[in-house]
Amino acid sequence: MKVKVSELVLVLVLSWVLCVSAEGKSLFTVWTQQQTNKQTVCDQVPSVSGQHQDSRISGCSDSDGEDVYGLDGEEKWYADFVNKRGVEPQPSFIDHTSYEEGAYEGAVAQQQVCKQNLKLTRNAVKDLPLENDPPSSPIIYSRDDVELDQQNTLICHVTGFYPAPVKIQWTKNGQNVTEGTSINVPFPNKDGSFRQTSRLEFTPQLGDVYSCTVDHPALDQPLTRIWADVDISVFSQPSVGPAVFCGLGLTVGLLGVAAGTFFLIKGNECS
Repeated sequence: MKVKVSELVLVLVLSWVLCVSAEGKSLFTVWTQQQTNKQTVCDQVPSVSGQHQDSRISGCSDSDGEDVYGLDGEEKWYADFVNKRGVEPQPSFIDHTSYEEGAYEGAVAQQQVCKQNLKLTRNAVKDLPLENDPPSSPIIYSRDDVELDQQNTLICHVTGFYPAPVKIQWTKNGQNVTEGTSINVPFPNKDGSFRQTSRLEFTPQLGDVYSCTVDHPALDQPLTRIWADVDISVFSQPSVGPAVFCGLGLTVGLLGVAAGTFFLIKGNECS
């Protein structure tokens, strides 16, 4: 399935969100739209399974930027400005949606527009009251069932914060970890707040303790959640119980044989 970004017609702007960070240095514009196969229509589009909502988020600051397309709250495409490419983080079990060449270049151009708008907004609205909503306590869990020495992914999810983004830091046994980590772009909730997810590729080992720490301007101190499911009780290690019972049974059996032999010999001597 191909989607040509340049031909998407925005008919209804359902929400225009101005997000200014605690330093007053970021601007986010959020568009939401409903569409059928060939035309864009206002409000909601009925379908076999219900209603679907397309969304686009474009944001910027002096040092960072974001451009993402979503469907029903899930990411379809986003611009990776660090590696200078578009990313399509879609699971394998759905019909893949690809964007035509030029989507990333369009996102780069949109960043220039965003930064110009940010500059104008700063000059026009200098006393804009800042709204800060802290994130919820982070949720941390493994993607798959944990098995020793089998590669897995830890997922740290946080929601309910405003403005975006949050900072997420991973540790392993008290040491900061950056290798194997990734974080998605902030995604809006229906109430105007944001959610964000970070991932850590790891290989479980006995005794390892991982943590996910979330920081945001609305927090007095960062929130940390510990993950320490890697414990010897979790895994199917060989048990000493059967060996003990087996050894005890063998000992009793040998004693029985010895006692029987002794009394048999004594009986023969008496007769």
